[in-house]
Amino acid sequence: MRLVIASNNAHKVAEIKAILAPYYDEILSLKDAGITIDVVEDGETFEDNARKKAEEVLAVAHADAVLSDDSGLMVDALGGAPGVYSARYAGEGHDDAANNAKLLEAMQSVPDGARACRFVSAIALARRGRETLIRLGEVEGTLLRAPRGIDGFGYDPLFYYEPAGRTFAELSACEKNLVSHRKRGLEAVRAALEAERA
Repeated sequence: MRLVIASNNAHKVAEIKAILAPYYDEILSLKDAGITIDVVEDGETFEDNARKKAEEVLAVAHADAVLSDDSGLMVDALGGAPGVYSARYAGEGHDDAANNAKLLEAMQSVPDGARACRFVSAIALARRGRETLIRLGEVEGTLLRAPRGIDGFGYDPLFYYEPAGRTFAELSACEKNLVSHRKRGLEAVRAALEAERA
């Protein structure tokens, strides 16, 4: 059984391998599988985007399954924004710093007690001859008024994780991976695969 991960991010690939290795003989990144494809993520939800990417890659892959994820930050006070636009919140071609600056500006007048937010990850596992499996992972946090920490990426410096008493950017990669939204989504996929085996 061969699984292709619709990513070339080494950290993401390693995390997925650690969780799903018991179910596949071979787990490859896009590059390892010799696949170059640019899927337009134009869905209205994280689930839409993850499904589309997994199914389009599966259509060209020599594999039994393809796993994809789409992740982002949802802020309650902004009606769930930036949501699926998390990576391009400040516009195409802008970086993490610009996205964070726009988010802080949008949240400037929101009081401390109303700054709840969550990271969400939709995991899609497209499989030949079977229905695509989709699971969500979420982690709750509070949006700070200024960035803290130097690790992580994206909105991590603004995402305060209460159980750790630190932002995601103040956690080590190992600490973050233990509680991340992607890990929770992957574990939900693993649980679904276990249920299918039973």
